[in-house]
Amino acid sequence: MFQFAKEGYPFILVFISLTAVSALLRSHWLTAVFLILTLFMFYFFRDPDRVTVPDKDAFYSPADGKIIVITEAAEDEILHEKALKISIFMSPLNVHVNRAPCDGVVRDVRHYPGKFLSAFKDEASIVNEHITMLLEGPHGKIVVKQIAGYVARRAVCRVKPGEALAQGQRYGIIKFSSRLDVFLPLGTKVKVKLGDKVKAGETVLAKRSEK
Repeated sequence: MFQFAKEGYPFILVFISLTAVSALLRSHWLTAVFLILTLFMFYFFRDPDRVTVPDKDAFYSPADGKIIVITEAAEDEILHEKALKISIFMSPLNVHVNRAPCDGVVRDVRHYPGKFLSAFKDEASIVNEHITMLLEGPHGKIVVKQIAGYVARRAVCRVKPGEALAQGQRYGIIKFSSRLDVFLPLGTKVKVKLGDKVKAGETVLAKRSEK
């Protein structure tokens, strides 16, 4: 079934209204502009169903987009230790609904106000507006950071500490172009490479062990 993220309905309704008003005023160029923006809002906030194949050893991509970072890095906000960091850049054309990379219980959710640098920049992970979530399960502790970019001005995390998430379950959205960082335990086997295009809930980013 074709559906939209609930966070998109205010934007969709605003631009539908603006299109209707400009049409009533017979402003053809404004009607055309608002109609294009309305169609873009429908496209941007689309929320297609995804098929996540259950795999207790797999960490699925939490976002659609392009792999821009694969490295060992310190996660200093919650874990305070080194982890495997995989970063995904989300363009305005990607689906922006975020999904849980694995089964687990949400242990912490923290919002950090900040800047709105281009999400491609390395420092964006630290200084940009973002929401950091700690997810704990049989896989151990992982961290997922929803990072606002130059265009994106707000991330939304729909879950709270104590809630359980299933692998591939929707848990939030970042509005417009943005970035998502996931920190996995060291020793996790990476299954993607730089430049790869990934889909939330369907692309395996890494696995805990080789089969």
